Amino acid sequence: MFTGLVEELARVEDIRTSAAGSTIQLAAAVVLADVHVGDSIAVNGVCLTVVRHDAHSFVVEAVPETMRRTTLGSLRRGDAVHVERAVAVGGRLGGHMVSGHVDGLGTVVFARQDGTAVVLSIAADESLLRYVVEKGSICVDGVSLTVMDVKDGQFQVSVIPHTGQVTLLGSATPGRQVNLECDVLAKYAEKWMRALATERPSGARSGVSRELLAEHGYLG
Repeated sequence: MFTGLVEELARVEDIRTSAAGSTIQLAAAVVLADVHVGDSIAVNGVCLTVVRHDAHSFVVEAVPETMRRTTLGSLRRGDAVHVERAVAVGGRLGGHMVSGHVDGLGTVVFARQDGTAVVLSIAADESLLRYVVEKGSICVDGVSLTVMDVKDGQFQVSVIPHTGQVTLLGSATPGRQVNLECDVLAKYAEKWMRALATERPSGARSGVSRELLAEHGYLG
């Protein structure tokens, strides 16, 4: 479990890919302070397992599915990535609950200045946007952000100056692909609504209109 608060920018030192999967070596500092083999570290929002480490870097493994379905497949030597260690029990949950299981990709449509902040508009598939709500939380490349607005196949988030300085989002440009993880609570709520609508006996009052559920695609 992660919080979506990036601890540092790590740099890709090496990537080795085969039919069996990929190994990625990342140079870092902060996350190496207490790293152990078997630890989980989020890399651009993707939960990966440490298989080796030394005083200056750590190595993670990614299965072919992960490389295909996330932006990790386009990483090259020298690229910077967001990294975060799993949250410690008893630690502060400063962002929101993030699993590191990417739901899909989004594409930056535009970036504009809004006072000291940068507003990003990100296009995503409707299968993801159904879980995105105004003032809700979303994880973009491992960064916990608050949704400003959702419309026309896009959602907007505001990147404060600090986040823009310590992550890559402050310099994001149109066309850039990003990993997206929706709020897991929304997905559990949808599953509960589906079960509520389909498991009740015919004619029984469920407290939720079947017409409303069908209108939003929960019975399809």
